[in-house]
Amino acid sequence: MHPEPGASIEAAIAAAHRSALSQLIPAQQALIDRAYEDALQGIADDAHRSAGIAIGNEAAMAVLARRADDTTAAGAPESYLPSAIPGRYVPTLIPVATQWPQRRPWLMSSAAQFRPGPPPALSSSIWARDLNEVKTIGARSGSSRNAEQAAVARFWEATLPTIYHGLIRSIATQPGRELTQNARLFAAATQAADDAIIAVFDAKYHYGFWRPITAIRNAASDGNEATQPDATWLPLIDTPLHPEYPCAHCIVAAAIGAVVQAEIDAGAQPTLSTSSPTAHDAVRSWNSVEAFMQEVDNARIYDGVHYRNSTEVGTAMGLRIGALAVARFSQR
Repeated sequence: MHPEPGASIEAAIAAAHRSALSQLIPAQQALIDRAYEDALQGIADDAHRSAGIAIGNEAAMAVLARRADDTTAAGAPESYLPSAIPGRYVPTLIPVATQWPQRRPWLMSSAAQFRPGPPPALSSSIWARDLNEVKTIGARSGSSRNAEQAAVARFWEATLPTIYHGLIRSIATQPGRELTQNARLFAAATQAADDAIIAVFDAKYHYGFWRPITAIRNAASDGNEATQPDATWLPLIDTPLHPEYPCAHCIVAAAIGAVVQAEIDAGAQPTLSTSSPTAHDAVRSWNSVEAFMQEVDNARIYDGVHYRNSTEVGTAMGLRIGALAVARFSQR
C-alpha cells in the first residue's frame, strides 16, 4: 500500500475505522457514521482528504481479508464436551470462548507458543497456600478483605479490553506525541491483548483447572490435609464461565503493560490511569506499570475467582507476548 504524497493521515484513520467497524458491528452503523463525520469535521474537503479516505478504506479491507478465515469470526460451531459420568447430572451452562484457541494469532507462532506448565499439584504446599488465601480474602461474606481491597476487586470486575484503553491513552495524550506514533501504540497494544486472550484460552481449556468455588466446596477430595472444605463458600463476584488456569485478566494486563512500558522507556513516566464501568466509572491511577499489573493480579484473588500462582503465570505469559508486539512495531 503506497499512500499518495500529502494524503490526510487523519482522514485515513477515520475511514479505516469506519470501514472495519461497519463490517464487524453493523448493528451500530449509525453510531459509527456519527463518529466518522465528527472525525472529518476538522479536515478540509479536498484531494488530500479524499486520498486519505481511499487509503484508509483499502487498509481496512486488507486487514479484514487477512482475518477472513479466523475460526471464531467465521462462526465455527461450539463443540465443548462437559466432563460427565453417563446419566449423571452436571450444570448445563456451556463455557465461553471454547473456540478461541483455534484462532490465528497476530504475533505468536501458535496459540500454544507460550503455554505454561500445569497448575500446582493438589498435594503441594503451593496449592494449599493458594486455596487458603482465596478462601480467606475472596469470600463474598466473612472475608478478611478491607475496603480498599474491595474497591480494587470491584474495579477489575470489568474484563472487556476497553478497560485498558484509558491506560494506553495515558501515554498517547502526552505532549509531543505524533499521530502515527500513537497509531502504532494502539496497534501494538491491541494485537498483544488479542494474542494474550488466544494464548490464555488455549491454556485454560488444555488444563481445565477448577475454580475456587468448586475447589473450596470440594476440598475434602483434594488429598491435601492443609485444606478444609466449606460447602457454602461463594466468591465476591460471579465466577467467569471458563476454566481457572491461568488468569486471563492478568495476561492481558501484562501484555498491554509491556507495550506501555516500552513507550515509557522512550520518554517520561506519566501517571497511568483508567476507569471502570463496574465501579461506577471510578478512576484509578498508578505511578508505574508494575504497580498497575500487581493490582490486577491482586484483584482477581480479592474477588474470589483466581489463585495466586495463576496470576503469576498469567502475568509472565503476558509479558512475553507484549515483548513480541514491542519487537514487531519497533521495527516499523
